[in-house]
Amino acid sequence: MIEMKFKAVLETKGRDTGQTHRVWLLAVKYNDKLYFSRRNTNSDWLKNAQKNPDVRIEFDGQSFAGRASLVSDDSLCKKISQLKYDDEKRANEPRVVLEVDYN
Repeated sequence: MIEMKFKAVLETKGRDTGQTHRVWLLAVKYNDKLYFSRRNTNSDWLKNAQKNPDVRIEFDGQSFAGRASLVSDDSLCKKISQLKYDDEKRANEPRVVLEVDYN
């Protein structure tokens, strides 16, 4: 199992406009899936991915199609936060986590 964190581009389709939106985010690779997280649901990329779960991810010079879904398992959310953040305070804050299964 490879665990790593890195910057990636998450591309979503706008939930209202249908236009492509791209954002650089800190991603976590864990158990062959990618994870993105926030402290709350107040972000366009998260809302877009919930409405239109077909996303694209770019990292390491490659682009992948993926399918996004919210993580409901609290222990997995906590694990992703601990992998994403080095400082204990941020690592233990509750987060909304988006899982992307990609090929």
